[in-house]
Amino acid sequence: MRYEANKQPDSETWLQLDEIERVDRVMDYHRRTRVKLANPKLHAMTHVVVENQLALGEATSVPTTLERLMEEGLDRHEAIHAIGSILMRIMFDAVRSDDGGGDINAKYSRELATLTAIGWRSGVE
Repeated sequence: MRYEANKQPDSETWLQLDEIERVDRVMDYHRRTRVKLANPKLHAMTHVVVENQLALGEATSVPTTLERLMEEGLDRHEAIHAIGSILMRIMFDAVRSDDGGGDINAKYSRELATLTAIGWRSGVE
């Protein structure tokens, strides 16, 4: 399976890969498309977490958020980055917080619900 950020990978096939294989495939995609990244592995790991959540389907709010962002004009790859930015900010805040960030799943869902394509593109989120 070759990863393409603008195409939904087959969920079953994706979930059968181990995490290292998933990260390697995302890194390969960015190499093939000549995307220059400050930290390619961290970037790929963020992609993998979002793709994992998409593969789980309705277990998270990520699939509906991705669909909504694409309807608002983002391509799939941009939408993954928008969702990933929320994920990474919440994780960063949780690590820095004395209480572990509280209920990070609820916070993630709330922030995804308010994420828009316009906000993402303007850097407001």
